[in-house]
Amino acid sequence: MEDLAEISQSIDANTLGFDFPEYQSPENPIVLETLTPASSPSSGESVTVPSPEEPTAPLSLECKVCSDKASGFHYGVHACEGCKGFFRRTIRLKLEYDKCERKCKIQKKNRNKCQFCRFNKCLSVGMSHNAIRFGRIPQAEKLKLKGVCKVTEREEPLQPGHKVLITRICRAYMKNFNMNKTKARLILTGKTSQQQPFIIHNIETFQLAEQTLAAQMVDDHPEPVRFRPPPSIEVPRSTACLLQDCGEVQQREAEARLFRCCQSTSVETVTELTEFAKAVPGFQNLDLNDQVTLLKYGVYEALFTLLASCMNKDGLLVARGGGFITREFLKSLRRPFGDMMEPKFLFATRFNSLELDDSDLALFVAVIICCGDRPGLVDTSLVEQLQESIIQALRLHLLVNHPDDAFLFPRLLQKLADLRELVTEHAQLVQEIKRTEDTSLHPLLQEIYRDMH
Repeated sequence: MEDLAEISQSIDANTLGFDFPEYQSPENPIVLETLTPASSPSSGESVTVPSPEEPTAPLSLECKVCSDKASGFHYGVHACEGCKGFFRRTIRLKLEYDKCERKCKIQKKNRNKCQFCRFNKCLSVGMSHNAIRFGRIPQAEKLKLKGVCKVTEREEPLQPGHKVLITRICRAYMKNFNMNKTKARLILTGKTSQQQPFIIHNIETFQLAEQTLAAQMVDDHPEPVRFRPPPSIEVPRSTACLLQDCGEVQQREAEARLFRCCQSTSVETVTELTEFAKAVPGFQNLDLNDQVTLLKYGVYEALFTLLASCMNKDGLLVARGGGFITREFLKSLRRPFGDMMEPKFLFATRFNSLELDDSDLALFVAVIICCGDRPGLVDTSLVEQLQESIIQALRLHLLVNHPDDAFLFPRLLQKLADLRELVTEHAQLVQEIKRTEDTSLHPLLQEIYRDMH
């Protein structure tokens, strides 16, 4: 039978999650240009992105630092996205600013002029590095926020421009991602008429999954790939003894292949995210360098957000729902492989408790990608304007879609800090694997990791 690596080489860019491309091969169909957006705006339907400056009903929650509209409860106070990002960068990078004796008044229009006074204002209003991880809203703030949300829902209905923006983003989400939350939940709860996913719970079942999937790749099956193991498989006693003798080598090889499987899935998702971003109204109007920067820094935060939909407390779906890898099996792998997925499960448990649907996730992923505090942006203000429009649409959409959960919007925005911490930990583990293991990193992912942290 044809070697699995050769079979996967013959598959085009529509990878199925369990392929093993020769990453350095010139024939490899996935190249770094995946991250390069189109050079011209989409030729599709023209949409005007609602400007954050358009008059809306006043929201009484202001940024404690600059008096701009607060996007959530960040680092212990209500703050806007700009001041939240400024405070985080200052703390994370241990930045020191030129001393200023003028005690500048920090406002939205001049907040970028004096960084020394802006940081002092952050501290004076109560922003704290200790609040980054937990971000809990005090009870008094909750009561205030609940009242504001009720007023906002009554006085600030969805505007036509926001409705169009939401529709376009949700449509792009459903079009570009092979697996969405609705599909994943049907499979995970056994409420689908399709064959249930094959359970991968040890090295042997992982190897069996590799073989059966390779056979189906040859068939080029148009449906979601399903693992179909033979009715019965008997392993001779002599073979079992040989496997036991070679157990450690076999384990190492399988772990390396599993890591490459994860990379293949990540590359496919990065490609999907790139196409999704291009369809977000206003994204392709940004500077080309900014488009690439936003994708490079945002794809893993978005990827882990989407991954949560494919997880439950026992494991996660792989190969577009054709397989299910158990959490215990992933934890049983030796370090550093065994440490790779557990933080994602912990995040998924908390994130899934928000009970978001695909429309909510579409807007949240768009907020992640269009983030104005990414390093190296050429036109920060334009990116911030785009993000603010999407944040506003998300906030109003949640009020309509989850009318009984007044705190969902700030709780969701707090997950942005959790995602950044998760990506930082993941990047560190990947670097450790590069140093200690005999495995390569896909060049597309290598390009992302290079500047990430």
